Parts: sequence; structure tokens; C-alpha cells
Amino acid sequence: GHLMSSILTNTSAMTGFAALMHTQSNLAKIQTQISTGLRISTAADNSSYWSVATKMNSNIGALGAVSDALSESSSLVSTMSSALTSALSVVSVIKNDLVSASNPGADLTKIQSDISAQQAILISIGSSASFNGQNFLQTTGGIVNLVSSYDPTAGVSFLSVDTSSTALFDATNGATSGILGASGANFSSASILTLNVTQATSADIANMLKDVDAAYSSITTAATTLGAMTTSLSTQQAFISNLTDSLTTGVGSLVDANMDEAATKLAALQVQQQLGVQALSISNSNTQLILKLFQ
Repeated sequence: GHLMSSILTNTSAMTGFAALMHTQSNLAKIQTQISTGLRISTAADNSSYWSVATKMNSNIGALGAVSDALSESSSLVSTMSSALTSALSVVSVIKNDLVSASNPGADLTKIQSDISAQQAILISIGSSASFNGQNFLQTTGGIVNLVSSYDPTAGVSFLSVDTSSTALFDATNGATSGILGASGANFSSASILTLNVTQATSADIANMLKDVDAAYSSITTAATTLGAMTTSLSTQQAFISNLTDSLTTGVGSLVDANMDEAATKLAALQVQQQLGVQALSISNSNTQLILKLFQ
């Protein structure tokens, strides 16, 4: 074959220019990967991977909200647990007072002044055990659902607390329900919050003691239930944390750039770019050489 040179159509320069543009385009892609750390940063890079990663990122966001809710619930439940533990020690003092009152010749007025002080402390503990507008101790009961998890299919899951088992009383004055607010099963004319030994017979005091024991037992059960709830919440928190880590790793493997590979490609493309510029320069100088033929 023969070699034909043309002034109007510099084919080798056109080919060189196209190759250089391709190199420049690849170089821009690699530079974006290196600067963002992402191999897939838009749907255009890989629509199916991008779509999966976007959904996973949305779930990671939802799990972050669950984790925050779990932290708040843990604080709420531990506030209630602490208050119940405090209530137990106060109920113990009332029990000791009643034992003293059972002794013949006991100073009932003096003992009652201590019982009244303890009753006031119990009301203070129950009414101040409030967290974020929630109170499991001064309540008429009811189920409280605490957010425990989120799944795109099932939605939000809850851990439930039945506050009718943790309720100490329903009102600070004239309480009629709850462990301390309801009338005693044995001494029916008063609750733990209203019992008064000043006029009581020994039989009355014996019945009051039975009611105080029952209340102590009920508060212990309530505290145990909330203790178990605290454990469940922290277990759930650890699970959500691990799940979030797994999803984050999953998204990473889908869309993150391999930085070693990207750096190697960058170096190779930069060399290719330099060679492309040189090739284009040679092609353009060919036209100048043809001109020399006509001098």
C-alpha cells in the first residue's frame, strides 16, 4: 500500500485527539473517585449498585434513630428503676416503725410522726420519677411502647412496659390506686400512704404490717421487671450497633473506591495523557513537514 498525506484531513491528529479525550475522561473519573473515596457516587456510575446502596443508607439512618430512641428508653427505665429502689428502702423504714408500734407501751404518736415523714418521701419519689414527660410510678396504668428496632418490611418494633404493675399511686392527694395508693387488702380503711397508728389496735397494726409486706413484694417485682427491661434495651442497642456496622460495611463494599487501585490507575493515566499530548504534537508537526516539500 502507499502512504497518503493530506493537508485538509489530518487523520493521525484526529485519532490522537480522540485517544487523548478518552484518556482525559478516564482521568476525570479516577480523580473523582480519589477525591470522594467513592467508586459509585451517582446513579450514572452504576444504577443497580447505587440504588441498593441508597436504600441501605436510608436503613442506616433509620437505625441511627432507633439507637437514639434506645438510649433515651434506657435512661427512662433506669430512672424508674432507681426510684423503685429508693421506694423499697422507705417502705422498709415504715415496716420497722410498725414493728416498733406492735410493742406494748410504744409511743404511737412519735412513731406516727416518722411514718408520716416516710409517706411524704414516698409521694415525693413517685411524683418526681418523671423522664421526658413519662412517669411509670405516678400513673393510672397502661402500656408504654418503647422503640426497640426498625425493619423496612415489618416497620418499627417495640418493647412494652405495663405500667399498671409499676404504678405506686395515681395521685399525690387522695390516691385510690397503685401499690401504695390502693386500700390495703388486710387493713382496708387505709392505704400505705394514709395508714395511721395513733389510734390503732394491735390487730390493726398486724394487718398494716401484712399490707406493707405485700407492697414491698410488689415493688420488688416491679423493680425486677424494669431491671430485665434495662438488660433487653442494652442487648438491643448492641445488636442495632452491630447491624449498623454490617450495613455500613455492605454499602462500603458496593460503592467505596479501592484507593490503591485508583492511585495505580491515576499514575498510568497520567503517563498515557503525556504520551497522548506528544503523539498529537507529532501528528500536527507532520503538516508542517509537508509544507517544506513545497518550499
